[in-house]
Amino acid sequence: MQEHLLRTYVCIRCLLLTLTVRDERGEGVVSSAIAVLIFAALGALMWVGFKSIWGNASSQTSTQIDAIGR
Repeated sequence: MQEHLLRTYVCIRCLLLTLTVRDERGEGVVSSAIAVLIFAALGALMWVGFKSIWGNASSQTSTQIDAIGR
Protein backbone atom coordinates (compact mmCIF):
# COMPACT_ATOMS: atom_id res chain seq x y z
CA MET A 1 0.00 0.00 0.00
CA GLN A 2 2.80 2.44 0.89
CA GLU A 3 4.62 1.71 -2.36
CA HIS A 4 1.47 2.53 -4.31
CA LEU A 5 1.07 5.84 -2.43
CA LEU A 6 4.73 6.69 -3.00
CA ARG A 7 4.45 6.06 -6.75
CA THR A 8 1.30 8.17 -6.91
CA TYR A 9 2.99 10.98 -4.98
CA VAL A 10 6.05 10.88 -7.26
CA CYS A 11 3.89 10.93 -10.39
CA ILE A 12 1.84 13.88 -9.14
CA ARG A 13 4.98 15.75 -8.04
CA CYS A 14 6.65 15.23 -11.41
CA LEU A 15 3.53 16.38 -13.20
CA LEU A 16 3.35 19.54 -11.09
CA LEU A 17 7.03 20.29 -11.68
CA THR A 18 6.69 19.93 -15.43
CA LEU A 19 3.73 22.29 -15.42
CA THR A 20 5.30 24.97 -13.21
CA VAL A 21 8.92 24.99 -14.43
CA ARG A 22 9.41 27.67 -17.03
CA ASP A 23 10.99 26.50 -20.25
CA GLU A 24 13.93 28.73 -21.17
CA ARG A 25 14.94 27.11 -24.44
CA GLY A 26 15.57 29.72 -27.09
CA GLU A 27 16.37 32.54 -24.66
CA GLY A 28 19.97 32.73 -25.90
CA VAL A 29 18.84 33.03 -29.50
CA VAL A 30 16.45 35.85 -28.65
CA SER A 31 19.11 37.69 -26.62
CA SER A 32 21.61 37.33 -29.46
CA ALA A 33 19.10 38.66 -31.97
CA ILE A 34 18.41 41.69 -29.78
CA ALA A 35 22.15 42.33 -29.43
CA VAL A 36 22.61 42.11 -33.21
CA LEU A 37 19.79 44.61 -33.77
CA ILE A 38 21.29 47.02 -31.23
CA PHE A 39 24.71 46.81 -32.87
CA ALA A 40 23.15 47.31 -36.31
CA ALA A 41 21.35 50.43 -35.08
CA LEU A 42 24.56 51.77 -33.53
CA GLY A 43 26.44 51.06 -36.76
CA ALA A 44 23.83 52.90 -38.79
CA LEU A 45 23.99 55.91 -36.46
CA MET A 46 27.78 55.91 -36.65
CA TRP A 47 27.64 55.76 -40.45
CA VAL A 48 25.26 58.73 -40.60
CA GLY A 49 27.53 60.68 -38.25
CA PHE A 50 30.61 59.73 -40.27
CA LYS A 51 28.99 60.85 -43.52
CA SER A 52 27.96 64.15 -41.92
CA ILE A 53 31.43 64.83 -40.54
CA TRP A 54 33.09 63.77 -43.79
CA GLY A 55 30.79 66.01 -45.86
CA ASN A 56 31.42 68.98 -43.57
CA ALA A 57 35.21 68.44 -43.64
CA SER A 58 35.15 68.04 -47.41
CA SER A 59 33.24 71.28 -47.96
CA GLN A 60 35.48 73.21 -45.57
CA THR A 61 38.59 71.81 -47.26
CA SER A 62 37.29 72.82 -50.68
CA THR A 63 36.50 76.31 -49.37
CA GLN A 64 40.01 76.70 -47.95
CA ILE A 65 41.66 75.42 -51.14
CA ASP A 66 39.60 77.86 -53.21
CA ALA A 67 40.60 80.69 -50.86
CA ILE A 68 44.28 79.81 -51.19
CA GLY A 69 44.06 79.67 -55.00
CA ARG A 70 42.69 83.21 -55.31
